[in-house]
Amino acid sequence: MPRLPYLAFDCDNHYYEAPDAFTRHMDPKLRKRGVQWAEIDGRRRLLVAGQVDRFIPNPTFDPVAKAGCLDDYFRGRNPEGKSMVELFGELEPIRPEYRDRDARLKVMSEQGLEQALLFPTQGVGIEHPLRHDPEATQAVLRAFNRWIDEDWGFAYQDRLFAAPMISLTDLDAAVAELEWALGRGARLVHLRAAPVPGSDTPSPGDPAYDPFWARVDEAGIVVAIHAGDSGYQKWAAAWEPRRSHGMEAFRGHALGQVMLEGRSTYDMFAALVVHGVFARHPRVRVLSVENGSDWVAPLLKKLDKAHGQMPHAFAEPPRETFGRHVFVAPYYEDDLRALADAIGTSQVVFGSDWPHAEGLADPVSFVDDLEGFSDEDVRAVMRENARDLVAPSTL
Repeated sequence: MPRLPYLAFDCDNHYYEAPDAFTRHMDPKLRKRGVQWAEIDGRRRLLVAGQVDRFIPNPTFDPVAKAGCLDDYFRGRNPEGKSMVELFGELEPIRPEYRDRDARLKVMSEQGLEQALLFPTQGVGIEHPLRHDPEATQAVLRAFNRWIDEDWGFAYQDRLFAAPMISLTDLDAAVAELEWALGRGARLVHLRAAPVPGSDTPSPGDPAYDPFWARVDEAGIVVAIHAGDSGYQKWAAAWEPRRSHGMEAFRGHALGQVMLEGRSTYDMFAALVVHGVFARHPRVRVLSVENGSDWVAPLLKKLDKAHGQMPHAFAEPPRETFGRHVFVAPYYEDDLRALADAIGTSQVVFGSDWPHAEGLADPVSFVDDLEGFSDEDVRAVMRENARDLVAPSTL
């Protein structure tokens, strides 16, 4: 039986990239500086900038973990202390709906989903290993975006909204890519939660990047900031170098988990607010996806204090700015009531992370964690807030 009397809108769905996702449209002149496949010790591995990439242990995604198999682990329930590899259990062959948009729509209808935002699996880990090569970064993301458009579409049947990836490492290229995405019907774009590498103005909120934000404001498009490789694992490695190699800082190591979860997101939104993006571009909306929400309350508290100490640094109380411009898709295991009380139910959307292992096997079961919310607020979180975000702009 359906859990809801209406179809839901999932703000955190994923595809598993096709083998040629990064290479199909890649500029041949830059191919060796970008993403390549290699056979190493009998396994097919992904090379990024000439190095074996460890962001995804199995980049072929076949076989793949079952959706939601790590549910208990991410709710903090693992009394036997099993490793994540043990908890993955038996892998399964990749399903058609993980790579085919029509198959995905059929499954979504069965799940009780009308619409969904689509994000990469491997793609959110590509920018960091390319950070020293802005030209290759732009070329790889440009090629990847054209694969997304070709295989998934940016607003397929007005149900699937895939996010093209934008990097500010080259401002002119970023604005050009944004224009291209708008021309292809994109309803959102993605930015990485990290300083802009190699720049004298590393904060994405710096006025130097106003040409990008001004076009976002004018178009009414949403900027999504999804979890990925922010490069922050180096901070865990500074404390625990033997156990914090690359993204392993996030996987199965307690110190990395405690230190890093939500950290880059906190810093990113702090920079956007404090550096005045929303004051200069009052119609910009930014969505945090798969970053949890435990970072929100500490950030608001620090913003309140900073405003009390330095009111001249803000156009208005920053808590008000955050509550008007920022939308959050929390983890299902978070304190959802506390988040809604902090920023308003109108700023909360649901995301299942389907079909990832750490997500929900049944996306709409997210509603079970909205205990105590009114029917009106449940509908806002499960459907209406997201629909308003991606509605065709009338600005």
